[in-house]
Amino acid sequence: MQNLVLFTSKDRDTLLKTRKGESKFGEHVRLLSNLTNIYDDINNLDVDYVIFGITEDIGVYANYGKTGTYKAWGATIKVLLNIQSTHFTKAKRVLVLGHLDYGTDREIVNQESNKKSISKARELVETIDKDVAYLVSSIVKAGKTPIIIGGGHNNAYGNIKGLALAKNDKVNAINFDAHTDFRPEEGRHSGNGFSYAFAEGFLKNYFVFGLHENYTSDTLYKTIKKIKNIKYNTYEALEVRNELGFNSEMEKAIGHISGKYFGVEIDCDAIENIPSSAETPSGFSTKQARQFVHFFGKHERAAYLHICEAAPRKKSQQKVGKLITYLITDFIRTNCK
Repeated sequence: MQNLVLFTSKDRDTLLKTRKGESKFGEHVRLLSNLTNIYDDINNLDVDYVIFGITEDIGVYANYGKTGTYKAWGATIKVLLNIQSTHFTKAKRVLVLGHLDYGTDREIVNQESNKKSISKARELVETIDKDVAYLVSSIVKAGKTPIIIGGGHNNAYGNIKGLALAKNDKVNAINFDAHTDFRPEEGRHSGNGFSYAFAEGFLKNYFVFGLHENYTSDTLYKTIKKIKNIKYNTYEALEVRNELGFNSEMEKAIGHISGKYFGVEIDCDAIENIPSSAETPSGFSTKQARQFVHFFGKHERAAYLHICEAAPRKKSQQKVGKLITYLITDFIRTNCK
């Protein structure tokens, strides 16, 4: 794959900080020394999870959003490699594959937004879609579970399509998010990954967990209320008015999506005070996000984890890296042998 950059032993050794008497996660993860065919290269590997990053914010730019999501992978891998390797963290069951890199294409996000630049960005998102779908499909066909880190929520489309192609069936999704990302099919961007996946027949049942009432239009509410395959709750109903219970709503959601293989989508916009493309001062706690990942990740039909929209600044690299690392390891712990 042209845009896939393998994570090498040299990369690992550069980031790894060993300490006498300790065993670090990065010392035990699996790596690929070279790449010929994704499926063949990982099919016989004795691992359960394949982690890869997406270093792009083109989809966010194409949605007139705050860029910087390309930085999440770099912030995460530095932290992930240096956590402790124990019977809890299961490093030997993990392949760190590398990342999809769009550094050259990212030049467009430095341009002032105009009709021409937005149109070009949306065309580029379609290229990213193809890469993500191919990679996710190859990993799932090989019997492994993808963990996708970084980029905008535009990549939900590629995740869902890739899973559906691998399973040769429609699939479902649970989205921990302040937004539906079910906006009109006006050209690909971070706000319509799920609507495109639904329209094109890859997504069947969809549950949005924790919508922010201030940032969801009446038009979108009317759209999703018309579609029986889409269910949602709001953050305000859960956490402000206490009309709904967090645990009971997770049970409701799993009932809606567990009939087929499903993806677990975590948008960092939903987590309070996390630097992201739409950072919020009022959102779910890190603890709730971790409980959410654990709850859905332990289901036998949970087929991938996607953590997106984090946009770490220079002083928040460690904070974002630690948050995403906690979510990754919570997911790995659920079913790892």
